[in-house]
Amino acid sequence: MELYHGSPADLSGRSEREARAYRFLDGLGIDFDRTDHPDRPATSMEVCADVDAVLNVHICKNLFLCNRQKTRFYLLIMPGDKVFKTKELSKQMGISRLSFAEEQYMEKFLDIHPGSVSVLGLMNDKEHMVNLVIDEDVLKEEMFGCHPCENTSSIRFRTKDLTERIIPALDRTPVIVHLEGVE
Repeated sequence: MELYHGSPADLSGRSEREARAYRFLDGLGIDFDRTDHPDRPATSMEVCADVDAVLNVHICKNLFLCNRQKTRFYLLIMPGDKVFKTKELSKQMGISRLSFAEEQYMEKFLDIHPGSVSVLGLMNDKEHMVNLVIDEDVLKEEMFGCHPCENTSSIRFRTKDLTERIIPALDRTPVIVHLEGVE
């Protein structure tokens, strides 16, 4: 894997959702670095560790969740090394039961497939069906790492750009939570 600066010069061969993510970032003037790993989709901790090393950032866990009735949806962004406890988040959010949302909702609202979930997918949620939830520890990092809506590439940009430019452009007000993430 190599480190590149900014969007690929040639977007042919990239999915429309990935190209859309780059156009979104470029439109906002976001300075970012990326690495491409088409032969190694980020589907295991081993690949994620390799990506982290190339980008010098910790790629976050991005979990797509819903309530029991499947009427409210949430994108939770948390540090990759924390253990997710449904009960802990449910209590903080005041929701009786949260669970992982089905793939069909992820595709419908975010136009993303499992394994590629990213805050950038919220640009596709024009009806604001998905609520953004961020663990406060993510915001303490200088840099933020995620996928550009495909898990065959990974990017990093300043966390300040996430909070001050990207999230406002997505027209979102995130809920900030404190997750212990311990066994």
